[in-house]
Amino acid sequence: MQLIACPVCHSQYDVSQVLTPQLACRCGETLENRPLRAVDAVIARCGSCGAQLRGDVESCAYCDSAVVRDPDKLSLICPECFARNAEQSRFCVACGVAFAPQPLPVEGRELPCPACESRMPPSQVAGIAVNECPGCHGLWVAGDHFDALVRRAAQAREQRAATADAPRVKRGNPFHQDLHYRRCPECDQFMLRTNYKRSSGVILDECHKHGTWLDADELEQVAGFILSGGRTSPALEAEHEAAQREAGAAFARARVETQRVEFRRGRDRRGGGLLELLFDIFE
Repeated sequence: MQLIACPVCHSQYDVSQVLTPQLACRCGETLENRPLRAVDAVIARCGSCGAQLRGDVESCAYCDSAVVRDPDKLSLICPECFARNAEQSRFCVACGVAFAPQPLPVEGRELPCPACESRMPPSQVAGIAVNECPGCHGLWVAGDHFDALVRRAAQAREQRAATADAPRVKRGNPFHQDLHYRRCPECDQFMLRTNYKRSSGVILDECHKHGTWLDADELEQVAGFILSGGRTSPALEAEHEAAQREAGAAFARARVETQRVEFRRGRDRRGGGLLELLFDIFE
């Protein structure tokens, strides 16, 4: 855990998974996200209950918790006095302040899920603003934050690679699968389907203006593809370009069909017209 504290209201935040250099405190103060410089301080209090200690005791006389003095086990830095503490400490052993990190402030607004139409509340993953669907567990990554999220996911996957299963890698050409175009939760327009790095087999739904949609587990699949040394395959270039053109044509047909359906609904309310006649001729 890596804590920082607001100098104004003294709210604490755990920023060990936050990538952004700054974050806004709930009081409105802007906090710098940078590592704290620890200082060696006298262990005067119990890290479990905060009670004062007498001398170099090995356990707390009040709660009977062991007093950790091994420097290799003092990794948590107090955000107020910068003293070293054990990772599991609830109170600073030097100044006695309680360690009580608050939930990180979340930016954004609730959006409709592109896959199941549930409502997606704003949240954060590794300090990056996202919307996660509670129904299908898909993930909406706004703007250009997708690359940063992928890097963080790959780093996390690499850190647990020694004990975890092999990375999930989903090869193949997704354009050979059934097409299911989804609408952007921001602008309600159809998003483009993209095979990540052209040979990963992981389908991404992208709105170039607003963000990227990932189905459940697709972020882990992308991270696994990166860690497995995945690169764009030259052998798939020609096939990918042909499939991309075919997918683009299918996307255009889907958009025209949607416009036709919407127009006919309007015509049923207003009556026929020249445009409807043209739709019927070229249908």
